[in-house]
Amino acid sequence: MYIIILTFFIAIALYYIIPSFFSSKKIKEKQLSTMLEKEHLVKAIGWAARDPSAVLSPLEFSRRATRERDVQFKVLYCGICHTDLHFMKNELGFTTYPIVPGREVVGVVTQVGSKVKRFKVGDKVGVGCMVASCRQCDQCVDDLENYCAKSIPTYNGVDTDGTITYGGYSNIMVADEHFIIHWPETMPLDIGAPLLCAGITTYSAMKYYGLNEPGN
Repeated sequence: MYIIILTFFIAIALYYIIPSFFSSKKIKEKQLSTMLEKEHLVKAIGWAARDPSAVLSPLEFSRRATRERDVQFKVLYCGICHTDLHFMKNELGFTTYPIVPGREVVGVVTQVGSKVKRFKVGDKVGVGCMVASCRQCDQCVDDLENYCAKSIPTYNGVDTDGTITYGGYSNIMVADEHFIIHWPETMPLDIGAPLLCAGITTYSAMKYYGLNEPGN
C-alpha cells in the first residue's frame, strides 16, 4: 500500500517538475540567444509567429555580419511549406518563439565573404531547409548533410554562435556558401522557390531510384 502511495506522489512530482525543468531550460537558452543576437550587426525584419495561434506580425531582429565563407542575399520570394505551419503552431512540440519561418528562400546576392569562390554580388541564389552541418562526419563527407547529427535548420535551430536561426519570411538571409545554390536563369524565382523543400523531397527519391529518367 505504501509503495502504491509513494509511486503516486513520485508520478505527480515528475508530472510537474519535468515540464518545468525543460521550460526553464528553454527560457534560459532563449535569453542567451537574445543576448548573443545583439552582437549581430546586420539589421533585418521578418514576419514572425509569437505563439501557437500562428498569427504573423513584423519582427525586427539581427543577422550575423558576413563571415569569410558566407553569402548574404536579399530575399525576393519564399515558398510556404506545410512544415512552416507545423512549427508556427508548435505542433511538433519544440518551437522557440518568436519564430520566423521560411525554408524555400530565393533572392539576389548582396555581399560575399572574402573566401567565397562560387558566388558574386548580383547572382540569383536559393537556400533550402538547412544552413549548416559539421562537414566532417561520414554523412557530410558523402554529401548527405541532411543526415548529419549536427545539422542546423534554416529556422528554429541553434546556430554555431548560439543564436536562434530565422528563416526566409524576412528581407535578408545569410548562410555558408556550401548550403547556397545557384539559381537557373531560365527559372522564375517565384515559381521555383517551392522546389527547395517540397520539390526536392520528391525529386530526391525519384533520382535515387532512377525514376527521373525519360520513360520512367
